Amino acid sequence: MVKTAAPFARITGTLLLTAFLVVALAVAVQGAFQTRAQIAATFAQQSQIQEAQIALEELLRLQIDEENSLRGYSLTHDPFYVAQYTAAAAQFDAKERSIRQIVETQRLPRVAQLLTEYGRLQTQWRSEIAVPLLRHPNERTDELDKRNKVFSDYETRAVAAIRVELAATNDALARSTQAQIDRTSYVRAFWLLVFGLLAILLNAYRTRLNRELEEERTTTEILQRAFRSESVPLPHCEVGTAYQSASSHLAVGGDVFDVYRLSDNLALVLIADVSGKGVDAAVLTAFIKFTIRGIALRRRDPAAILAEFNTAFPQAVENPYLFVSMFVGVLDTDSFALRYASAGHDSAFVRRSETVQQLAVTGPVLGVMEEPFETRQINLGFGDVLVLATDGLTEARDRNGRQLRESGAIRLIEQAPAHAQALADELVSRVRAIGGNNLRDDLAILAIRIVGNGADRA
Repeated sequence: MVKTAAPFARITGTLLLTAFLVVALAVAVQGAFQTRAQIAATFAQQSQIQEAQIALEELLRLQIDEENSLRGYSLTHDPFYVAQYTAAAAQFDAKERSIRQIVETQRLPRVAQLLTEYGRLQTQWRSEIAVPLLRHPNERTDELDKRNKVFSDYETRAVAAIRVELAATNDALARSTQAQIDRTSYVRAFWLLVFGLLAILLNAYRTRLNRELEEERTTTEILQRAFRSESVPLPHCEVGTAYQSASSHLAVGGDVFDVYRLSDNLALVLIADVSGKGVDAAVLTAFIKFTIRGIALRRRDPAAILAEFNTAFPQAVENPYLFVSMFVGVLDTDSFALRYASAGHDSAFVRRSETVQQLAVTGPVLGVMEEPFETRQINLGFGDVLVLATDGLTEARDRNGRQLRESGAIRLIEQAPAHAQALADELVSRVRAIGGNNLRDDLAILAIRIVGNGADRA
C-alpha cells in the first residue's frame, strides 16, 4: 500500500502544484491588468485636473487681456481695443465653461463654488467698470480705477483659492496613483520570491508601466508650466517663425518671440533671450511677453519700453544672476517704417535684395544696469525681410567647435529662400546641419517679409 501510494502522492502533488501555478499565474495576470486599469483611470482624472489648471492660467490671461484692452481704449479711444476686448471676453466665457465642465465631471463642489464666485466677479466687473468706461471714455475714471483695483484683488484671491484646491486634488490623485503602484510592487515582490521567473516578467511589466506613467506626467507638467511663443498675421506682410530647443526632450526654453497688434496699422515685434535653458527659463518668457505687451499699450517708443521693463524686471524676478537680451520694434504696416531699440541683442538683420544689413545694438542687456536706450528707425520696402534670431544662430558651432558668428549668420540669411516661413525653417535646418544635428543653445527665428498689397507674393 505504501509503495503504491507514493507515486500516486507524487503525481497528485505535481498536479496540485501545476494547478496552483496556473491559478497563481491567472490571478497575477488578472491583478496586473486590474491594477493597470485602476492606475489608468486615476491618471485620466489627474490629466483632467491638470488640464483645468492650465485652462485656469489661460482664464487669468484672458482677464488681463480684457483689462489691458479696456485700458488701451481709455487712453487712445481706438475702436481696435473695443474689438480686442469683446474677443477676450468671449474667449474668457468659453474657457470658464470648459473648466466648469471638468470640475462637474470630477465632482469638485468647492472648486465649482469658487469658480462661480470668480465668474460672478468678472461679470460684475464688466457691468460696473467695463460697460461705463466703454460708453463714456471721456469722463473722469478715478472712481472706476479704484473699483477696478478692488475687483482685481478679489479675482486674484479667487484664482489663488482655485489653484490651491486643484493642486490639492492633483496631489491626492498623484498619491493615490503612487500608492497603487507601491501596492503592486509589494505583490509582485511576493510573486518574485515564490515563482521566480513569473515574478521577473511581471516586474519588467511594472517597470515599463512606471516609466510610461512618469513620462506622461512629466510631459503634462511641462505643458502646464510652459507658454508657447506666438505671432499674428500682419497686413501686407508675411510672418514666419521657427523654434528649436537645445534640450531634445523639451519643447520649451528661454527664448521668446512675439508679434502683437497694437492698432490697425501698428504691430509690436519682440524677440528676447533669457539667460538659462529649459522649463525654468521658459516660465520667465510668459512674464516677458505679457509685460512688454502691457507696456507697449501705453508707450509706443521702443527705447521707453525697454527702459520701463529694465526697471521692473529685477524687482519682479529677484534673481541678480538673470539677464535678458531683447529686441523691441514697432512696425507701421502702412508705411513699413520700423522703429526699434535693441538691449544687447545683436542677432537682428534686414535682407534687401541680395544684401543683408545687421541692425546695431542701441543699449545694454536688461537686468544688469540702468543705462539709456536709443530708438532708431529704418524704412523697409517691398521684398525686404526683417530677420530676428536668438544667439542660438550666431553662436552655433560646427563639429570642430568654430562659431558661426554674425558673418556666418549673414551668409545663411543671404542664401535662404525669399518667403518668411521658408526662410525661418531653412535657418533652423542649416544650423542643425552645421552642428551635426545638435544644438548647443535654444534657437528662435522670427522673419517678417514686406509683400505690399499682394503684388509681390510670387
